[in-house]
Amino acid sequence: MDRNGQPHSTDRAEVTPVPYRAAVGAPPGAEVLDLSALPRRAHGHGIDPYAAKRPAFHELIAVRGGGLCCSLDFTACDMSAGDWLWVRPGQVHRYASDLTAAEGVVVLFTPGFLTPATVEAARVDQPAWRSPLTPTDTEAAALDAVLQVLRSEYRRLADLPLEVQIDVVRHLLSVLVLRLSHARGVRETAGAGNEAFRRFQHAVERGFARTHRVEDYAHALGYSVRTLTRATRSAVGTGAKAFIDHRVLLEARRLLWHTDLPAAAIGDRLGFPDAGVFTRFFRRRTGETPAAFRARARGTSETRPEG
Repeated sequence: MDRNGQPHSTDRAEVTPVPYRAAVGAPPGAEVLDLSALPRRAHGHGIDPYAAKRPAFHELIAVRGGGLCCSLDFTACDMSAGDWLWVRPGQVHRYASDLTAAEGVVVLFTPGFLTPATVEAARVDQPAWRSPLTPTDTEAAALDAVLQVLRSEYRRLADLPLEVQIDVVRHLLSVLVLRLSHARGVRETAGAGNEAFRRFQHAVERGFARTHRVEDYAHALGYSVRTLTRATRSAVGTGAKAFIDHRVLLEARRLLWHTDLPAAAIGDRLGFPDAGVFTRFFRRRTGETPAAFRARARGTSETRPEG
């Protein structure tokens, strides 16, 4: 329990899945609000704003002043003025500092809100960077200009027909995500232009719980193992097998940290033949057993902001 008598997130059997719920009067599929308004929005939907959760929607966070601490898939994110963070659907995200103490804007939108052309051009459905992005001065000025127009137009939509509201927000949000996806720090790690890697990445996201073999993905995609290994190394600096293992390990950590599922059940869910194989996989890559990781993470990860 916290100091207000509320249960900590470790009292739950599963991490809180958060579906998108449109605000009253808002165009369906997207919402633009101040950081300080997030606690009120969360409480209105019966959600603890500071608990770990796995949103089913995108959450773009732009800090304009002060500081914000949060975590995204086990990476601590200490954000200051000018920083951006993109939380994608399915990632485990938690705010760890007082949301009312920071100045900033949050843009929420569903996976189907943007057009397919924008999704492809902005790599919206690619796994996100898990640390804050600090754009260059030139990039920051352009991003801030678009964000301010989006925020302003969102607040003036009441006098427009619904279909026009949706188009206005969609077009402005498209500009924002396109600029974000082509900012310097994102370009350097996105593996843009590597078609083999992008296809492999999508296939791993769909199939990591069924197979951990590079050969299976190569056969399904029509590439050789060598081609996938080279493509993956060129895009992210690691081989294809290590890329698969990293994705499996990430999901294992998510489930160990935020659910009460036994390690054997987690191993089975992730495609391991038995608990022993899963334990060896986890210990070889982290240096600790699944049980030790769970105990350590739960002993240090549930600090809540004061206030």
